[in-house]
Amino acid sequence: MRKIVAALNMTLDGICDHTAGIPDEEIHQHYTELLGQGDAILYGRTTYQLMEFWRTFLENPSEEKSMNDFAIAIDKIPKIVFSHTLKNVDWESATIAKRDLKDKVFELKQQSGKTVFVGSRSLIIQLMKLNLIDEFQLCIYPMVEGNGLSLFEDINARIIFKLVKTKIFNSGAVILYYQPKKE
Repeated sequence: MRKIVAALNMTLDGICDHTAGIPDEEIHQHYTELLGQGDAILYGRTTYQLMEFWRTFLENPSEEKSMNDFAIAIDKIPKIVFSHTLKNVDWESATIAKRDLKDKVFELKQQSGKTVFVGSRSLIIQLMKLNLIDEFQLCIYPMVEGNGLSLFEDINARIIFKLVKTKIFNSGAVILYYQPKKE
């Protein structure tokens, strides 16, 4: 049975907008390695379109090796996109989901294989409400953004987590690995 892992960056004030945060070489390397441990990543339309940015590094590599390595990793991992408006995608490693989120994720969980990551805030919120996330990996940047999208918006039920691991980066960013407690 596969694990479904929500992996997302956020600031101290809970903002998880993809333009917030201060990723550096060490964090890019972490996510490059993480993507190598998965079978797929799930995106909503907005995040998928934002992540297409990394395709430019495949054609025009950066001077920063960690960014180029991340671009290769994100290009390689299969992406399943949940969208009501996109009808097709032109990224070779991406497909549009044919089933609804709940059914597709339940199907993925039942299969054997490596981790399936969830990389979109909207999908994380929906899957939290369905109790389908096995682990949260929240990279928290040591900064306050002040405004933007809050990760836990629209969560109206109490959810208790167990901290299972931490990872601290030289920049002061920290990844908190949480598992939801089953009550």
